Amino acid sequence: MYYQLKSYFKFWLRSSNQHGVHSPFVYDLATKCFYDSTKYPEYLFLKDFRKKLFQSNESIEITDFGEGSRVFKSNLRKVSEIVKNAGITSKRQRLLFRLVRYFSAETILELGTSVGLATAALAKATPSSVVTTVEGCPTTSTVAQNTFDAFSLNNIQLQTKTFERFFAENASEVYHLVYIDGNHNKEKTLQYFKILLKHKTNDTVFIFDDIYWSPAMTEAWEEIRNHSEVTVSIDTFHWGFVFFRKEQQKEHFTIRL
Repeated sequence: MYYQLKSYFKFWLRSSNQHGVHSPFVYDLATKCFYDSTKYPEYLFLKDFRKKLFQSNESIEITDFGEGSRVFKSNLRKVSEIVKNAGITSKRQRLLFRLVRYFSAETILELGTSVGLATAALAKATPSSVVTTVEGCPTTSTVAQNTFDAFSLNNIQLQTKTFERFFAENASEVYHLVYIDGNHNKEKTLQYFKILLKHKTNDTVFIFDDIYWSPAMTEAWEEIRNHSEVTVSIDTFHWGFVFFRKEQQKEHFTIRL
């Protein structure tokens, strides 16, 4: 926690809003998506989706393939507590929704479904899109799938398997937006990034969650944004965005959301 607080203070000092951005591409992204204040009717759907999970009395045994939890002492967890303490916030859920709409992303990959809060936002943004989401924990996956079914989110393809197995079985797919929130380990994050490079287009965006979760995760983020194939990167503290647009000069931005 101390590392995150110290990192946020440093982030705040070097960050800016859209007025400090001189790239037309990033300026448009900030003004038309990041800071879009439109009250989309789909936000009510996402609120209801969250409410259903929050009201659940079910407890499930979690199989954790990542770095573990800083919140939970046991792998036996209430679904409502996962939503409250470990799920994506409402604000970031709405931002994911806007990002899919803004980029008109048709093929989307999520690594780390959890109970499906982020997945619902990805899927609801563009009903014609295909959202592939991968979750290693069978019990968590079941909760997510049951909720997707209850809300008729039929454009989600949930795969219950490790990320390594998923990539081994899906070697040729291309994705327009990738959301990575499944493992806060530096080596694994870099491994998935290098694999995902084979699945991108010129217009693909990768979104990395919790880039300041630990010093090692920040090191992974630094290595990713400095990679030769990355042309534009954006640090928003909680998320790191990378783009591969060959028409862009290499630049890094730090933007407050």
